[in-house]
Amino acid sequence: MAGSLSAKKRQREAQRLAAHRDKAERKAERKAEKANRPAGAEGEDPDIAGIIPGPQPLPGEDEPGR
Repeated sequence: MAGSLSAKKRQREAQRLAAHRDKAERKAERKAEKANRPAGAEGEDPDIAGIIPGPQPLPGEDEPGR
């Protein structure tokens, strides 16, 4: 039984290393995307960029034939 425990441990370690590599790849991709992203306007929050304040249309008003 001691052999199966060490085999399971090696398998878990291999899975852990694979997950670590995947995470590092995703992190590098995000960093590259962030570097290539165009700069927004000075002082503009990118989360709300392009949102027009004011009353919103009622549901159905933008549908033709109503």
